[in-house]
Amino acid sequence: MYFSSCVKMNVFIASVFFFWILAVCLPFPLHPKITVGTVWKRSSASLLNKLKYMQSFFNLEGNGKMTSETFELMKQPRCGVPDMAEYHFFPRKIKWPMLDLTYRIVNYTLDLSWEEVDQAMHEAFQVWSDVTPLHFTRIFNGTADIMISFESKEHGDIVPFDGPLGQLAHAFPPGDNIGGDVHFDDDETWTSDSTDFNLFVVAAHEFGHILGLHHSSDPEALMYPLYTYRGLKEFVLPEDDVEGIQALYGPKKRTSSAIIPQRCDPNFSADAVADIHGDKIIFKDIFVWHHNYQMIHEDWMVIDSVWPELPNFQIDAAYYSPEKNLLFLFRGKRYWALRDYKLLSGYPQKLYNLGFPSYVQRIDAAFYDAHAGFLLLFVLSCSYDERFHSIEHGYPKQIKEEFHGIIHKVDAAYHFIRYGCHISLTHCLLWSSFCQKLKVNAGFQKSGNKIWDC
Repeated sequence: MYFSSCVKMNVFIASVFFFWILAVCLPFPLHPKITVGTVWKRSSASLLNKLKYMQSFFNLEGNGKMTSETFELMKQPRCGVPDMAEYHFFPRKIKWPMLDLTYRIVNYTLDLSWEEVDQAMHEAFQVWSDVTPLHFTRIFNGTADIMISFESKEHGDIVPFDGPLGQLAHAFPPGDNIGGDVHFDDDETWTSDSTDFNLFVVAAHEFGHILGLHHSSDPEALMYPLYTYRGLKEFVLPEDDVEGIQALYGPKKRTSSAIIPQRCDPNFSADAVADIHGDKIIFKDIFVWHHNYQMIHEDWMVIDSVWPELPNFQIDAAYYSPEKNLLFLFRGKRYWALRDYKLLSGYPQKLYNLGFPSYVQRIDAAFYDAHAGFLLLFVLSCSYDERFHSIEHGYPKQIKEEFHGIIHKVDAAYHFIRYGCHISLTHCLLWSSFCQKLKVNAGFQKSGNKIWDC
C-alpha cells in the first residue's frame, strides 16, 4: 500500500507515532488463514518494538524513543506494506506458480489520458519481465490474475483509502481472489512526470509486491519503502531488486532469436569496448567479439560462454587496466573485475564504492589512458582517479564541456594506442580527441564500423 500520509507539523507527536505505527507496522489480513482479530491484537510493548525495528530498518538512532529524525522520516511518503518479511501472515517466498500472467485495467483516473495510464502500466510490468521469465498479457474482459483499478475511500477490501495525501495504493500478494490485485487511490493526483505522484514509479513498486517481493532496506532499491521519484529515461532496475525477483522466478532465459550483430554494418554501435594490449574486446547486446590486427575471431560469442561466472546480460561499459592486469565490466550499479578470464573474488561491487553518488544508475562508457593513469567514465562525463579511488575535483562535467564537438550520449569509448587518441562511439560515429587538449578532431569523425577496419 504505497505511501502513508504526510502529517502536518502541528499534530501532536504522540498521535502521529500511534497512527503511523498502526498504518505501517500493523499488517493487514492479506493471508486467508489470518483472522482480523489476530491481526489487530497489539500491546504498547508491541508498538514500542515496532518503533525500534523501524529505526533499525532505516539506520536511525533512538532505541524506541521518538526523535526529530524519526519524526521527519514518518512524514515522508512511503509504502504501507510492512517492512518485515518475517510477518507470519506474509509467507516467505510466496510466488505465482506460473510465469504467464494476465492483467486487466478495470478503470482509469481522470488525471491522465487512457494512453498514459496504459503506457505506465505496460512499462511498470516490463521492469520485471526484462529480468525474469515472467510474461504479462493484458486482457480487456473477464477476471485476470492481476486486476488493476482506481478506487476511493471504502471500496470493499477492508482496507479503505483515506483521501488525498494518504495511502497512495495497496497491493495484495500472489494468490486467488483478491491476491495479486492492485488498487490506486483515485483521490490522489497521478502524473507522468516528477510532480505529485508518478504513476509508473508507484505501479512498478506495487507490482513488485504482487509478484512476492517484500521491502528492501537498500535506499537505492525500487522496493525501498520510502517513495522517491526516479528519472524514467533509461530506467534501470537496481541490482538489489533484480536479485530479489530472480531469487523467486530465476533470470530471463536467453532466446535463440537474439540477433547476431553484423560487424561491418554501417549502423553498428557498440555497447562497450576495451583495449587489452592492442586487442579490442567488443561488446554488443549479449555477445562479445575479440578483435586484433593479425587475426579476427569471425564469430560473435555469447558472454556467459566466455565468462560463465557472469550473468548473461548486456554490458554498459568496459576498460582494461594494464597495471593491474584487470578487465573491468560495468552493468547497472555494479561492476566486475576479471583477470585472465577469471572473475576475482569479492566482485561484483557497487558503483558507490568508486565514490559515485547514489543517483548514478549506470556507466555509459569508459576509457583508460595507461600513460597518464587516467580513467574517464561517462555518465555526465565523470572523471574517476583510479589512484585515489575518488571522483576527481571539478567533476562531473557535461560531455560537451569536456569534449567540444560531441553533443550526443556516448555509447562506448576506448584508448586507441595506434593513433595515440581516444575514440568515443556515439550514435554510430567515431570521434578522436588528444589527451592533452581533450578536443574533438572533427576530421576524424567516421562510421562506427571502422573499429573493425571495414
